[in-house]
Amino acid sequence: MSYMMMLLSLASFCILAGLVFAVPAQEKRIHHQADLSDHAHNDAHGFQYDHEAFLGKEEAKTFDQLTPEESKDKLAKIVDRIDTDKDGYVSHAELHYWIKHRQRRYIKENVNKHWNDYDKNQDGKIGWEEYKNTTYGYYLDQEFDDIEDKATYKSMLTRDERRFKTADRDGDGIATREEFTAFLHPEEFDYMKDVVVQETVEDIDKNGDGKINLDEYIGDMYTPENGESEPEWVQTERKHFSEIRDANKDGFLDGSEVAHWILPGEVDHADNEAKHLIHETDTDKDEKITKKEILANWNMFVGSQATNYGEDLTKRHDEL
Repeated sequence: MSYMMMLLSLASFCILAGLVFAVPAQEKRIHHQADLSDHAHNDAHGFQYDHEAFLGKEEAKTFDQLTPEESKDKLAKIVDRIDTDKDGYVSHAELHYWIKHRQRRYIKENVNKHWNDYDKNQDGKIGWEEYKNTTYGYYLDQEFDDIEDKATYKSMLTRDERRFKTADRDGDGIATREEFTAFLHPEEFDYMKDVVVQETVEDIDKNGDGKINLDEYIGDMYTPENGESEPEWVQTERKHFSEIRDANKDGFLDGSEVAHWILPGEVDHADNEAKHLIHETDTDKDEKITKKEILANWNMFVGSQATNYGEDLTKRHDEL
């Protein structure tokens, strides 16, 4: 995950009165498609992965507090929503679409959370000036003189403006909700991938030559302590740099090589999960599932704590 992603253009943590905080530490940069759950996908040890994939992480938490009967009732209503063509079956395509939709909600919710902070004139759009003045206003007036690392934050402003203009596909200086989503979450949009790569190179390229050498690559993820021997994983990363990342073997990573590194081909987790749920639930093996089949396997879809519901209520009562 890149510096750009951690900042979310500064907006995700710099909303109120243009308040600017310290730049956070680097994290992993590879922009893998987010997995559907933080839990291991191992049905032998429970269905929490499936619950979060099917419901979304936040909604899965609400189902954890329901009785089995309540869970089944809500699941039945969800099945009706998934069956968009109303033929009485949930197809792979319908289930795939549902899972992807649930997993993208966090992006929409993040944009909605910040929208009114920037759309000052309430016209349903956000101009660059609105964004800039809301995020940097006070410091712009002071020409960044009140900030210790003035150059860094001036660079952040330049970067934000470049990314905003790239997201602004029609070039009118005003972001629609879709364009503003691309601005805040560029890794989700194909036409923003060049920006993701460019910002990543800029973050790691300490000598400013426009490419990444081995020391810069390692330095981005590891800083040795005094007397510390280099961990095995760092040695592995050195091999990855020379044997995998540096495709043309010139000792550097250019933009194309960085793109292959941080934007690899994606596994469609939603597709795999849809296939898995159908395989486990489709008792007549017609490659689609009915509401009856789903409810017969309700615990796989939604029933996290239900089998221990009475015990769980007692435990929560005792804890109170």
